[in-house]
Amino acid sequence: MRFVLMVCFSFTLPFCFTLPLASAAPMAQERALQQFTSAEFGSLRSIAGWLRQHGRDGYVGADVADAMGIPRHETENLLEARQRGFRNDDELRIAQISTDDKRDFLLFMVQRPDDQVYFYFSTVREGLKKAFVSIPSRNLVLPLDRLEAESRFRQEVRYWGERMEGQ
Repeated sequence: MRFVLMVCFSFTLPFCFTLPLASAAPMAQERALQQFTSAEFGSLRSIAGWLRQHGRDGYVGADVADAMGIPRHETENLLEARQRGFRNDDELRIAQISTDDKRDFLLFMVQRPDDQVYFYFSTVREGLKKAFVSIPSRNLVLPLDRLEAESRFRQEVRYWGERMEGQ
């Protein structure tokens, strides 16, 4: 199975970013991720509210939703989202939240210059659900081990919390 993540923004210079990903089948460890504390849930709620208010219109493709485990109707090819993205140094960070209140997802993506793209699928209610890294040049997608996933996810939550305070 192959899928493509398409992320579009409407900043001063609109751009589209496409990333091919190989099958993410070995993600059984997602159930092993620990639940986060209530303080961290508060941060996720804050980030979600900020994205709803300050995010730009975007979408998540059906193939990405399926790979992440986000429920959708068979006829839905795109899930509407509110999103923001920032580039600092050589990293691009993107956060997305569903515009549909019936769907609870908060997605984070970090594209690094070393040909690695990290993805974190979380819900506002339950915290981190899945985390994996894509290496596009090798057409490879690997799940992150539990400790690395939790550590990197906390870094993303802190990053977006600081971004909100700076806006």
